[in-house]
Amino acid sequence: MSLEDSFKSLSLDYLNLLINGQAFSDVTFSVEGRIVHAHRCILAARSLFFRKFFCGPDSPVGIDPAGSRMNSASLSSSPRGGNGQVIPVNSVSYEVFLLMLQFLYSGQVSIVPQKHEPRPNCGERGCWHTHCTAAVDLALDTLAVARSFGVEQLALLTQKQLASIVEKASIEDVMKVLIASRNQDLHQLWTTCSHLVAKSGLPPEVLAKHLPIDVVTKIEELRLKSSLARRSLMPHHHDLGAAAEDQKIRRMRRALNSSDVELVKLMVMGEGLNLDEALALHYAVENCSREVVKALLELGAADVNYPAGPAGKSPLHVAAEMVCPDMVAVLLDHHADPNVRTVDGVTPLDVLRTLTSDFLFKGAIPGLSHIEPNKLRLCLELVQSAALVLSREEGSGNDPPSSTAIYPPMSNDPNSNTSNMVNLSLDSRLVYLKMGGEDDNSHNNQRQAMNRHGSQGGCDPSMYHHSHDF
Repeated sequence: MSLEDSFKSLSLDYLNLLINGQAFSDVTFSVEGRIVHAHRCILAARSLFFRKFFCGPDSPVGIDPAGSRMNSASLSSSPRGGNGQVIPVNSVSYEVFLLMLQFLYSGQVSIVPQKHEPRPNCGERGCWHTHCTAAVDLALDTLAVARSFGVEQLALLTQKQLASIVEKASIEDVMKVLIASRNQDLHQLWTTCSHLVAKSGLPPEVLAKHLPIDVVTKIEELRLKSSLARRSLMPHHHDLGAAAEDQKIRRMRRALNSSDVELVKLMVMGEGLNLDEALALHYAVENCSREVVKALLELGAADVNYPAGPAGKSPLHVAAEMVCPDMVAVLLDHHADPNVRTVDGVTPLDVLRTLTSDFLFKGAIPGLSHIEPNKLRLCLELVQSAALVLSREEGSGNDPPSSTAIYPPMSNDPNSNTSNMVNLSLDSRLVYLKMGGEDDNSHNNQRQAMNRHGSQGGCDPSMYHHSHDF
């Protein structure tokens, strides 16, 4: 038998001790109300925290690595965690505590959620949890516990896992890891995440919604250094041209903020401003009124389906994420495509269905601190109806494909208009009933008001906290 095989056999033997539970156990923990049996000699040999806990002269009777130590005035004469005594473990999830014990016993562990296992923070069906929010959260929790219990080898292993996850994770999750790496002084992980955020193209005002101001400042410094490095390789007139373009975009945004669309028109005609490259429509949808967006669209100089940033989001994606019926309606009126896809294949309809699923089954929507059910219902109906009309015009009769659809598919029969309408009605009724809608007359009146673009329920910018990759 080789040395490697010997170590594997030894690792498996120790792991079997943990799996067999009470066999030879001399310490018992209670984690989230569940009992875990372990062995003091193994824990003390593998963790400085447990060594001090079991051997210290005035050690606590409970474990709370995230908060204050739990002491007791009178300790039983029997060894702590021995027969009849259960040690409570606070501020640690049962799943993460078991992962740490598996590593202490065997020297190896997989810090990845079970494949295809439903997770509360992963809405993707069939996700293997390699770079989703569930994988990021589990790794971050494991890292924090490993450092609290002094299991540095597990902490290093988890850092490597996070470094590979963030390369494909969403920018929101990257920022989450960035904050954790700063708080725990993980310099290598900080460097990786900060460069990813700097490359995302998110403006400082959006970053400030998710990151402390000092972190935003460091991100901007990274961008400046990167920009200077690129410009040093270019002719000097390119520098002047880039600066002029930046100044032009800032003027355009100031004009949109003051509803001065005429000035924007003059910049297009007289200065050659490219509204698509300047992401004028995306900016207006997120920051301006419906009237400004409508006037901008009527100039005819902006592509209503223009993909922005690495994610390739259209203005309709932005409006859907904001849950803003006014913006959704005006974009659809100007031929926004409800089936347009991001780089990851997500349509505006997918966005709204996912938000609806979160609201119906979780009672909350991540990133939206205040959500009005009627606005979400209206947005869903507007985009779903537009997608249905478009599919009929194309002669397919099929519901647009959706990777995150939460409703039954429409009929595949192109002549089955009645069946399609019944399905659409059932979808709308499900949302209407579960989201506390008003009576049918109020519902119809609100839809008619939206069709006339006279809705008084505008968008509340304070409720919008999503980050857009542009």
